[in-house]
Amino acid sequence: MGALVKVSDAGHVRTIALNRPEKKNALSQELAWGVVAAVDEAAKDDNVWVVAITGTGDAFCAGLDLSGAPPYSPHPAMTAQLDDISWVGQFLLSIRKRCDKPVVGGINGVAVGAGLGLAMATDVRLISSNARLMAGYTRIGGSPDAGLTITLPQVMGYEKAMRFMMENRTVTGAEALDWGMAGEVVDQDQFDARLAEYCASLCEWSPITLRLLKRGMVKSSESHDMEQQLRYEVSNIGRAFGSQDGKEARAAFLEKRKPVFTGR
Repeated sequence: MGALVKVSDAGHVRTIALNRPEKKNALSQELAWGVVAAVDEAAKDDNVWVVAITGTGDAFCAGLDLSGAPPYSPHPAMTAQLDDISWVGQFLLSIRKRCDKPVVGGINGVAVGAGLGLAMATDVRLISSNARLMAGYTRIGGSPDAGLTITLPQVMGYEKAMRFMMENRTVTGAEALDWGMAGEVVDQDQFDARLAEYCASLCEWSPITLRLLKRGMVKSSESHDMEQQLRYEVSNIGRAFGSQDGKEARAAFLEKRKPVFTGR
């Protein structure tokens, strides 16, 4: 992973930053796999309650590095040969499926192609007012990957997603709210502070509550059986209420005080 991915902790928040600012954080295979590995590591660390993904410099991620970065895989040769998803599919799987903690996208600048896929794979997004979002695939004769055929229709609806990609539209930070691509626009000079503040605010809730909430949301997006989904929700809330944090939350509510959560 090396210096291509910067990982830092503040309280219960782990920030994963793409670190190729001289390339606008364009994705080499090593950088892409490094992001996947960092998310997977955060998913296994009980001290991490919230994950943030952002970029260093003035870009989030300019997409695939087309200048000829060397090939890379963390897998042995045979496994790499048989891997039909690669890092471009692992973005969504690692962030949504394998990490049940909230993953906040800090979209601090341009996000294009697979970089946009990485951004949209996050659970919620804060976007800088000077950022630009573009799929870009029609421009290079490609079709969407990095989970965009899943995530864009989820946030926009089918027709808007089709138009966005077919017309090679560019959405600015200010327009991202209307397109459903972000939940909050932040002035560039306040972006880092607001991202840290927002992530810290999520840590005021029980991590058990947030993890079960995310599990339910992700499960719902994959489920076509309403009764099965409702049973899954009931199972999760039972586990949440049965945890020490659930009991502490209810006690604090009744006692009109701030709860103290421990992740148990």
